[in-house]
Amino acid sequence: MASGDTIFARTISRALVTDSKGHAWNYHSRSDHHSKVACWGIVFDLLRASQTLRRHVAEGRVFFGINHEMRDFRNDRKKDLDLVICQPAGDSGPHTRSLRNLAERYGIALSESERAELADLPDLKEAAVGTVLIALEAKACMTEHRKALPRLYDELNSSHLTVHGAHDLAIAAGFVAINAASQFLSPSRNTPFDSGKLVWNSHKQPKAVEVTVDKIKQLPRRSKPGVDGYDALAITVIDCANDGSPVSLLATEPAPQPRDTYHYSSMIDRLQGLYDTRFAQF
Repeated sequence: MASGDTIFARTISRALVTDSKGHAWNYHSRSDHHSKVACWGIVFDLLRASQTLRRHVAEGRVFFGINHEMRDFRNDRKKDLDLVICQPAGDSGPHTRSLRNLAERYGIALSESERAELADLPDLKEAAVGTVLIALEAKACMTEHRKALPRLYDELNSSHLTVHGAHDLAIAAGFVAINAASQFLSPSRNTPFDSGKLVWNSHKQPKAVEVTVDKIKQLPRRSKPGVDGYDALAITVIDCANDGSPVSLLATEPAPQPRDTYHYSSMIDRLQGLYDTRFAQF
């Protein structure tokens, strides 16, 4: 069963991002820790779900790359993707990072059963990127939702265009975390941090989440190669005050519901089906 969204919320509950003043945050806009955690969980779930991917990893045919620059051949546009699953580029050298040791590096918070599953899976390793098979882009909209929407949409839209402009058969997947908290402690408004003079951002909920979800749903999606759009896209709604308190998943509407196209488990199911059919014989 897919649990990457739960792992994401559980991990960022631990306030692992430290700013220049030494204060720890659940989330900081200048850090990509949340993106790395989200992508790690997606790959973990996909490995659990896809026998084909597990076989390719065990045979040493598939690897991953982090912050890989992809270049759109059609428009000469380039973009760094958070994580890609790929075939290696020639002699890729020593494989120093793997899915297992990234769990420790990123502070991934796993349950005992998840830790046991990870140990039983073939260990996906990093290599120089050759042909990209899956490209992951993870974003978060945590505060000032309406103000953030144009840039959020543009960044997500440019990702699938760049991926498919570089390699049409590659699977473009997106993950968007949206904050449903009514108050948010913004790092940019609380530097230096002073517990006696906290400045909170207030959100009109659930309206802020509803507006953001509606905008993300406007992103193009595709059901076959040859057209523009995401091959798989998930929206996860969380409650994060960013004050060091636990972060929780929102299961009720306006969060996507089970079997909804944008539900996290639906994205994993779709990724598994696409990978198993598209790359089974590569």
